[in-house]
Amino acid sequence: MQAKEIKDRLKVLQKEASSIDSNLAKRLDEVNRWVKDVKLGSLTSKKFVMFFLQQMIGDAQIWLDIKAQTSEEERQLYYQQMTAVERYWYSDLFPKWLEQNDSKFLIWKQKLMAGEFSQSDTMLLQSIATEVVRREGTFWQCYIADLSMATDIIVSNKQQNPLCSQITSLSEEFSQEKYDDWKNTLQHWGIERGLFLSYNPNTIDGINQIVNVVLYNSDRLGASVYLKFNL
Repeated sequence: MQAKEIKDRLKVLQKEASSIDSNLAKRLDEVNRWVKDVKLGSLTSKKFVMFFLQQMIGDAQIWLDIKAQTSEEERQLYYQQMTAVERYWYSDLFPKWLEQNDSKFLIWKQKLMAGEFSQSDTMLLQSIATEVVRREGTFWQCYIADLSMATDIIVSNKQQNPLCSQITSLSEEFSQEKYDDWKNTLQHWGIERGLFLSYNPNTIDGINQIVNVVLYNSDRLGASVYLKFNL
């Protein structure tokens, strides 16, 4: 999707949302005002901004489609066509993000636009996601979950019980403050359980170990548990 098409699509979705969901309309207006004065060439060059905008457009369109279902039965049928992690995102976390104040949104938008954001863990998370799918699990990744909800990846296993997971290479003695911030963030968003996993990047077979822990806890971790696990 090109920059002009993205700008045009955001305006169309905002207009549509204005008569359907005021919370979505407000978020889209915020995003529109953020990019409206950015020249098309400059916007195209900011790949992380473009990635976020495409995700936002996709989320908005699906949310409007859900809202278009005229009965609860139709909405449930719509959700049933999704994977467990998609269903969790669109039935729970995304509407919470639309409804609640997000104190981090302005900050990370500025960082995205200024080029101060780099996904240094992209290869790691892609490898984790690939292995999760190979084992017949499902996953979800997006900027809102990552930057506002302290969640690198949402994973679901056999029990279809999505688990918000944060993966960090910090050693145990340096990760307590990050863990505390992570737990507070999850609780702010009403995320009822989570996994904070610290790993050694030099560990042989590290991806398999990470995926073992994530999938196991997706099925078994109890409610109101925010597990700190060190590999």
